[in-house]
Amino acid sequence: MDWQLVGDSIGPLLTGLVLGTIPLTAISFVLGLAFALVLALMRLSPVALAAAVARAYVSVIRGTPLLLQLFIIFYGLPTFGITLDPFPAAVIALTMNVAGYASEVVRASILAVPRGQWEAASSIGMDSRTALRRIVLPQAARVAVPPLSNTLISLVKDTALTSTILVTELLRKAQEIAAPTFQFFTLYGVAAVIYWVVCLALSVGQTRAEQRLGRYVAA
Repeated sequence: MDWQLVGDSIGPLLTGLVLGTIPLTAISFVLGLAFALVLALMRLSPVALAAAVARAYVSVIRGTPLLLQLFIIFYGLPTFGITLDPFPAAVIALTMNVAGYASEVVRASILAVPRGQWEAASSIGMDSRTALRRIVLPQAARVAVPPLSNTLISLVKDTALTSTILVTELLRKAQEIAAPTFQFFTLYGVAAVIYWVVCLALSVGQTRAEQRLGRYVAA
């Protein structure tokens, strides 16, 4: 193990983490979660067309590899005159992917809230939209935290795939440093440790979020 190389590489690798991996993860997860809520509500809609569109979208996203989705957006869209820079292309692909998976989590979490909660909200004069926002979603959030946390942790690792479309994130930095030195094992090992530490921190955050949202669970 070349410890001098490890010490010299920490700064650039952390730069890739802070300027690439973390922004990609944060932006894609927030946008993906918002899109997932829309898809989940479409799936639960009594409008057959809306439910069918959402179901088809989820099927396509879950049935194709993320790497292929990245390639289609970055390398395929220019065929139709749509050219995107690497970072926006990565955000779009990751957002679409997160939405496809998270929408099923959100839908199942909403369905897990007892029907009586809807009826109680209606009995005190709440319309369905207000009941969803103030009564149902807070309770559904408690159910959704563990699987959505897994989605977030997976997303952190999935950002490594964006190196294939030239996004300068953690793995890309490791590749750039390793190329002239041929110390691939060392640099990839350091990158792996950094990914692990980030995911460990997210796991701790998951536990705290579960405790915080626990008060919304219906007795």
